[in-house]
Amino acid sequence: MQRKTIFVGIDVSKETLDLVINGTKSHNRIPNNSEGFKQLLSWLKSLEIIVEDCWFVFEHTGGYEYRLVQFCSSKAIPFSRISGLEIKRSLGLQRGKNDKIDAKRIGQYGYEKRERLQADNPSSPAILRLRQLLTQRSGFVKQRKANEHRADELLAMMDIKKNDPILKRYRQSAASAEKMISKTEAEIRKLISQNELLNKNFSIITSITGIGEVNGWITIAYTENFRRFSNARKYGAYSGLVPYEHQSGKSIKGKSRVSHLANKEIKANLDMAAKASIGHDPEMRSYYHRRQQMGKHHRSIMNEVKFKLVLRMFAVVNKQELYVKKSVLAA
Repeated sequence: MQRKTIFVGIDVSKETLDLVINGTKSHNRIPNNSEGFKQLLSWLKSLEIIVEDCWFVFEHTGGYEYRLVQFCSSKAIPFSRISGLEIKRSLGLQRGKNDKIDAKRIGQYGYEKRERLQADNPSSPAILRLRQLLTQRSGFVKQRKANEHRADELLAMMDIKKNDPILKRYRQSAASAEKMISKTEAEIRKLISQNELLNKNFSIITSITGIGEVNGWITIAYTENFRRFSNARKYGAYSGLVPYEHQSGKSIKGKSRVSHLANKEIKANLDMAAKASIGHDPEMRSYYHRRQQMGKHHRSIMNEVKFKLVLRMFAVVNKQELYVKKSVLAA
């Protein structure tokens, strides 16, 4: 006789985990650490629940669930990390909110979606490290831009000497941030070069005209070296590059549009890639001009170019071959 899967909803926070067994009133709050996981096992045992029969469902917090993921992997417990917005929209209008209620709703979501729910694979230590380094790099880039902007504003608004201490400190802060960016990028390059799997796919995707180091790093990190998304369209949707219909019956006939809930960092970084591709790849430049002659708006075409770059990255990785430029014959 096949045992029944028990869905456990977990609300994750920095210090604690709230757990609710779906379909029951069983609730527990434990520390988000190794001691808490011992308490979790004891709690399940007291309820006469075999941990191998459980499926843990929790939100993708971006970091606080890391210990829980490692625990699930060590015990071979299937788990799914779900977007909080997806859970909220799936369950419709809800009243009331606290950690216990959230855990209950997450468990309910897992049970209701059990036919299509897929177990996640834990991210490798190299991918986790890469994402941490990219987050740090992004922070330093923002610091540099902010200080450069403040220095430029000060010069534009006031008759201030170039050796003024305020202006000097802004420029020193910008220079310091630039040094930190260089150090972080050096560590990223080292991390990629020392990992055979990451380095191979990185070399393959950066052979595409327009895809430079930063876009290569970001793509490797967010696709988890092309393991997280099964195809380019899913990654394109995640990045806000795939438009969806906005239509209902005869009354609502809006234009297709991309989701505003997408990962805007990926999309923003692909801007430079798209511009470089149009500037240096005859095939992409020809595509841009054809769409322009059809009356398409510049921003819409640029979005299409970004998605074509994503398609190319997935295609070359699937083939495990470097990208080969196609020649464009003159009309």
